[in-house]
Order: sequence, then C-alpha cells, then structure tokens
Amino acid sequence: MATNFGQGLWRLADPKISLASMASLFLGACASAAKGPLHWGWLALTVFGIFCIEVAKNASGEIFDFDSGTDPAVAPEHRTPFSGGKRVLVDELLTRGQTIGIAAVAYLLGIGIGLVIVVYREPLVLQLGMIGVGAAYFYNGYPLKLAYRGMGELTVAFCYGPLICSGTYLVQHGTVTPQVVALSLPLGLLIAAFLWINEFPDVHADRLANKRNWVVRLGPRQASRVFVILLATAGILLAELPLMMGYPKSVWLAGIAIPPAVLAARRLWVDYDHPQKLIPAQASTLLAFVLFALGGGIGLVIAN
Repeated sequence: MATNFGQGLWRLADPKISLASMASLFLGACASAAKGPLHWGWLALTVFGIFCIEVAKNASGEIFDFDSGTDPAVAPEHRTPFSGGKRVLVDELLTRGQTIGIAAVAYLLGIGIGLVIVVYREPLVLQLGMIGVGAAYFYNGYPLKLAYRGMGELTVAFCYGPLICSGTYLVQHGTVTPQVVALSLPLGLLIAAFLWINEFPDVHADRLANKRNWVVRLGPRQASRVFVILLATAGILLAELPLMMGYPKSVWLAGIAIPPAVLAARRLWVDYDHPQKLIPAQASTLLAFVLFALGGGIGLVIAN
C-alpha cells in the first residue's frame, strides 16, 4: 500500500534526475547560440518535453526493475544516493497503478510536445523523437530490455550525447552538423561513465536478476579499469575538437571536468568492491559531466 504519493512523484520528477539530459541540452543550446540567436520559446518547449520523457522513463523503469527483482535485491548496505533505482515501489511510496499512471501521463505529455515541435517547427525532429522515446521505454522494458542485455551503457552514451544535443540544435536551426555531433560525443561518454560507476553498488542485485550490464559481465575489478578508459577517451575527444572539427580553443574550458574525473577514477580503481566508499566517486563523476557541459558551452558562447 502506497504511503506518500507526493514523495513518490518527487522521486520520479526531482529536477536533479534530469541533470544528464539538461547538460546535453545546454551544450546543444550553446552550440546553437554560437551560430545565431536562440528561439527561446522553442527551447523552453524542448526542455519541458525532454523532462517529461525523463520522468516517464524513470516511472516505467521502476516497474520493470521491480518485477525483475533487481531493485528489491539491493541490500541496505549497498544503497547509495546515486544507485539502486528511485525505489518508489520498494519503499511503498507509490502503488503499481500509480507508477504506471505517472509513466503514461509523462510519456503522453512528452510525445505531445514533440509532435507540436514537429508540426509547427521542425519535421525532422520526428525521427529523433521516436528514437528517444523508444530508448526511454525499452531501456528496461520488454521486449528489448537494453539495460539487461549489455546495451544500456551504449544507449545512454548515444541518447545523452548526440541525440539530445543534436536534437536541441536541430530545433533551433533546422539542421544537424558533424561538428555538433563531435561536440556531443565526449559528453555522452562522461554520462555513460556516470551510469557505469553507478552500476557497481548494484552489481550483486543485478547479477541475481540477470541484468547483464557490463559491470556484471566484466566483474567489478576489470570494469573499474574500463571506467578509466571511458574518461580518458572523453578527454582525447575534447582535445581534438579544435584540431579536427574547427572549434575555437575556448571549447577547452570543458577541461574543468578533468579534476573531478581523475578523482573518481582514482577512487574507483581502489574501492571498486566497497559501495559506500564509492559515493564520493559517484558524485565526482556527476560533477565531471556537468562541468564539461558548462565549460564547453560557455567556451563556445564567449568565442562569438
């Protein structure tokens, strides 16, 4: 029996859960502003539409992760502020019906906003929107269950990198350029790294539920080494943006993400099997992708 609808809804809709999508959207908006004036009304509609899909994804994901047994299997000592799901069903904040209802309403709102943009602003948004909604639902949902089949990390890297960043640019300017896609790739890797590190505290529960993400497949020790590769690759791609894609060197302001990324890598390298000790590393990885978007976006704007 649900005990607190308001608290449950807040867990699903808490703005901080949208930091990944908002970081990508911010970077796309700054790239758009560097090219020409922003259309603020369409930008606001884009923000709200993506936020609705985020809420819908969280709600539908709660249903699937609860049914698979992964969320209930997370031991109390393995819980962190960044992993283990939103736990609205485990903590009995919402009923199953309420959670499904929130997912349905949020998906409908997000899709409706997307269709308004398609009809009145940019028809090409339809294709990107369909991919985004499909990825949100099938990340945990049947029949694809991407996160359960080792495709979750790649899906996150693509959606929170090229898809949202390029989609934001597309709404503003009616086109997508290779430069914008290249700009979004290191951000996508950093956000995928945030998902990656958040899988460590849940590894035992995910293994029991047959959620075969890459931390489960590789094992914590080897996966902690791959985490370093993800961060290093993001840094290399950032370094090449002015050299290969013609961006101003001010885009290197995104390098303010390097210190927290290094701190996260060092902590995970040593404490990969100690969930509570990973909380600072999780926070540092979150800070890294947010700072990357802020630094890179500001760097683009001040160059024009």
